[in-house]
Amino acid sequence: MFALTSMPQSLASDAPITTTGMQRDVIFSEYSPLSSSMELAQRLLSPLNSARIRRQLLRSGQALREQPVELAQERFAVYVPADTPARGYALLVFVPPWQDAMVPPGWPAVLDRHGMIYVSAAHSGNEENVLDRREPLALLAAQNIMHRYRVDPERVYIGGFSGGSRVALRIALGYPDVFHGALLIAGSDPIGDAQGPLPPADLFRQVQDSTRFVYLTGTDDAINVEKDAGSRQSLRAWCVFDLDTEVMPWTGHDVAEPSSLNHALAALSTRAPVDSPKLAQCRERVARELNLKLQQLADVVASGKLNEAGTLLQKIDTRYGGLAAPRSLELSEQIDSSR
Repeated sequence: MFALTSMPQSLASDAPITTTGMQRDVIFSEYSPLSSSMELAQRLLSPLNSARIRRQLLRSGQALREQPVELAQERFAVYVPADTPARGYALLVFVPPWQDAMVPPGWPAVLDRHGMIYVSAAHSGNEENVLDRREPLALLAAQNIMHRYRVDPERVYIGGFSGGSRVALRIALGYPDVFHGALLIAGSDPIGDAQGPLPPADLFRQVQDSTRFVYLTGTDDAINVEKDAGSRQSLRAWCVFDLDTEVMPWTGHDVAEPSSLNHALAALSTRAPVDSPKLAQCRERVARELNLKLQQLADVVASGKLNEAGTLLQKIDTRYGGLAAPRSLELSEQIDSSR
């Protein structure tokens, strides 16, 4: 059993934080512009879906809440190793499939070995809303830990298990300026579709340049082994090449046990060198395909076939997401104004 604090703790911004070890029911107070409702929509939704939300709000005379969660009402589990690494702690923000804020059994000793802080939110499981809770809670967890502890910004990672891992993949795509790697335990998806829209082009270039993805799944978890293969294939097709696959022998759909976690965290911190010619060639291919699709759409719009144009626009938005903006939004306005 872990030693757990029993009373809520408020990490006040005006006091230095030196607490180490296991902490439960932690209350944070620091907000971030990166977790605002509008920023979440811009980074994690497709351009058309983000624009639809803005239009609906404008028509209704309502506004998005500045922040989707009220931190005073939220609780987090935090584990901090006793010894601070010379360059600062690593940080793993963990998105769970369960509702409790907890650290999986056996993980603290591994976190100690890697000099890594762990933080996870309560009521962030699979039954919660992804955009309104699970994603902002992860971002706010990172914000507060980095504000209060000395963290190496190059070793800030997002991770999760099962459905939480799928959310972690979305967050890694949308926030490469925060998270430099993702630990995906028994849960993943392809990207470039309705469930995994691509972020704005500048952010996606950061993903391609500097985000590492480590997949960790039990060998007996056949469904997710297959899904991982499809996810990796999709990432490579979108020019994301820094991928690593770790396995948990004789394991089904279970969270990582300590030895597997140790290997996965070591892999997470071992970046593959960038193959610049390969990356440039891949980016050029995607750009050619996208430009061809956008030109086809522009031709259909010019011909006045608005229903056909709307269908093609939706397909482009779903597949290319933020890579197609702002041109996709401009063409959307042309379609709307012609109706």
